[in-house]
Amino acid sequence: MSMYFDVGDETLWNPSNGAGRLFLRQVEVFAAELDLPSGIGQGRHGSDPDTLEVDPAAYADFVRELVAWHCRTGHSVILALSEGFVATAVALARRAGIEVEMPGSGHVSGGVQRDVQVPGNPRTAPVAVVTALDTRARHLDQWMAR
Repeated sequence: MSMYFDVGDETLWNPSNGAGRLFLRQVEVFAAELDLPSGIGQGRHGSDPDTLEVDPAAYADFVRELVAWHCRTGHSVILALSEGFVATAVALARRAGIEVEMPGSGHVSGGVQRDVQVPGNPRTAPVAVVTALDTRARHLDQWMAR
């Protein structure tokens, strides 16, 4: 069995049920963390829990805020816990035609940082975080079945 993440009649991603369920559970966690709706909900076949509709406008807002949140943190554990999910979310957004700008080094290091690890980890430079996220999202796109 598998799940379908669709925009209209186009399937963006067709993961196994296990991968799809795990992704959806993480969507719930990060939507709560950001206090923002994800834009992913029941599809046109409301009785089929394995068919999900992606609202491009709401999902764009969610993913852009998710990327900004991820790239702002200076906490190594939070980066490790979130990188795979954020990269998957970015790959799905790109498939939906949503442009997701990776923050430049000025944006990443600017503003208020929350959950900064003390002592800081010199290996989690803002540019390195952005580059790792973008590279991982591009790589994951190759492995995400349609």
